[in-house]
Amino acid sequence: MVFYYLSNMDIMIKEHCRAYFSLSFEGGFNSTILNAVRKVPGRRYRIDLKSWLIPDKQECIAVLLENLYKTGLFNFESGKNTEVAAKTDNSGLIKDSVCNTDDTVTKMKVILEAKHYSTRTIESYVRWIKDFLSTHSGCGRNLGQREINEYLTDLAVKQKISASTQNQAMSALLFYFRFVKNENPNQLEDVIHAKKPQRIPVVMSRNEVQKVVERLSGSYRLMGKLLYGTGMRLNELVSLRILDVDFENSQIIIRNAKGGKARHVMLPDCLREELKEHVRSVKAIHDKDLSEGFGSTPLPGRLEMKYPDGKMEFKWQWLFPQKNRWRNAETGKEGRWHVDGSLVQRAVKNAMREAGINKNASCHTFRHSFATHLLENGYDIRTIQELLGHSDIKTTQIYTHVLNKGPNGVVSPLDRL
Repeated sequence: MVFYYLSNMDIMIKEHCRAYFSLSFEGGFNSTILNAVRKVPGRRYRIDLKSWLIPDKQECIAVLLENLYKTGLFNFESGKNTEVAAKTDNSGLIKDSVCNTDDTVTKMKVILEAKHYSTRTIESYVRWIKDFLSTHSGCGRNLGQREINEYLTDLAVKQKISASTQNQAMSALLFYFRFVKNENPNQLEDVIHAKKPQRIPVVMSRNEVQKVVERLSGSYRLMGKLLYGTGMRLNELVSLRILDVDFENSQIIIRNAKGGKARHVMLPDCLREELKEHVRSVKAIHDKDLSEGFGSTPLPGRLEMKYPDGKMEFKWQWLFPQKNRWRNAETGKEGRWHVDGSLVQRAVKNAMREAGINKNASCHTFRHSFATHLLENGYDIRTIQELLGHSDIKTTQIYTHVLNKGPNGVVSPLDRL
């Protein structure tokens, strides 16, 4: 998204990444404009881009535009610049598509949160709506059925995205039109859908699982065992807190999983003592943080308002905390977040390489292997569905391929010679 404010100089504002947009000046700038930009919270200058990076937040955009207007260096009077005049109101404040788009996105976030969508789903939906609105250079006032069809078709035909990604984009657009614009588009038969390939999940044998786990070290080994022993997703594992482990009932509570759902999974008996020892080591880290004046952790939702002192309690600490405390550069506060999932992925990838496993496997392969091996052991598919947290049993049925031996159940005629 690019916007020009014409005067003795042009200001170019365009998207830089998900968290920032860039601001640059054509024709140079003076100290007055420089001071206006410097008053925006969170801004930073990239000398290699010759641009300012501004946080993509409503309050930051509002401060920036208001500061630029107050400089008095830009002419917004009606008739002298039709394009800009159309983007101002009677007060003279700039009313451009950046602000309107941001207001639209903010409204959508509020509705998504009110409907208890997960954080990752909210991020994905917002990303698609921003792309959709920027593609059509508008805020959605004149957008409708035709633009939806064109956008989704373009994703499949020109950008060649996968079927699941196109479906995610469609869900985001439908949510936007139905709950933000209060419209109900339903004529989507003209959309060219991306072809969904029939895939069989990659599964490791029990022997391969054991080889990979043996090559993991430290807390990564315990994480690998939990991924395979419970069928958790990686983001569910790293988001566990101390209170989520119920030793008395031999279960682990997974909160705010995919789709904002919660469920219980079993706590493997063979991991009970190892997990208790790990909790004791985390307690030692927490006690050390407290003695140094730290030890707080962010609480989910609005619990921090309900339990002001809860962030310091051990039960709310992450089960797998990061090695070092993070420090907020602006406030100076320090805390400890959970371990980054990418570190676990890297450790598992290295272990698979060392084990000589030449499969396109990852941390999620432990989950596939968990479900497949339970089916092989005779557990019913509904039980496995609940353990995996699938809403639709059809998602779980993909693992029934193990019950059909396929080529493995046929003896080659060559072996009969």
